[in-house]
Amino acid sequence: MAPYASLNVATHVGDAQEAVALNRATVSAAAGAPVSFLTAVHGIGVVEVTSPGEEPGPGDILVTCVPGVALAAIAADCLPILLHDTASGAVAAVHAGREGLRRGAIDAAVAALLDLRGPRARGDFSASIGPGICGRCYEVPAPMREEVAARHPAARAVTRTGSPALDLARAAEVRLGELGFSTVLRHRSCTAEDPRLFSHRRDGVTGRQAGVVVCGVSVPDRPRGRP
Repeated sequence: MAPYASLNVATHVGDAQEAVALNRATVSAAAGAPVSFLTAVHGIGVVEVTSPGEEPGPGDILVTCVPGVALAAIAADCLPILLHDTASGAVAAVHAGREGLRRGAIDAAVAALLDLRGPRARGDFSASIGPGICGRCYEVPAPMREEVAARHPAARAVTRTGSPALDLARAAEVRLGELGFSTVLRHRSCTAEDPRLFSHRRDGVTGRQAGVVVCGVSVPDRPRGRP
């Protein structure tokens, strides 16, 4: 029921724990694998998940190269970003809000995927950027906007009334392109504008939606020693 209806997957927002457990089971059934949900701390910490359904420690970036492991980034205005590396089959789920972007969450996630890839493999990266609050709605103080724009100039935006704002999705899309991603899909819905989505900025007490990615590629053993 409101303010968590429907399918809230966050355990820290005041929803009944049995309802959250049922919602997470529903998401896992849809994904076809037990889902590991991240616990966001608005940073750039990376947690590697190595078995299906594992409960990871706090961190805004989950990564795995184990087939059958499903990862989820949860958010309600921040961005859930899903990454895939064709070279290793590795995937990542990233929670990227204002502070995470400012500190370099996207770069940290890509670095983690490159570590899993190894030095010899070659391949492409692809990404999906889930719904987040748009630049027309995400009003912030001017100094805060400039702190983020110092790393991501594309984040600089203004609201409908002309006040300083941040466009997180545009910043993420541009940065992923700069890092060489061959495909970047971007969900265009704004969490603050779309009543079907949870939005902390709009509602205060609310649930969290999730973006889910499943590692489904069998990765051959990496070569050892010299060829």
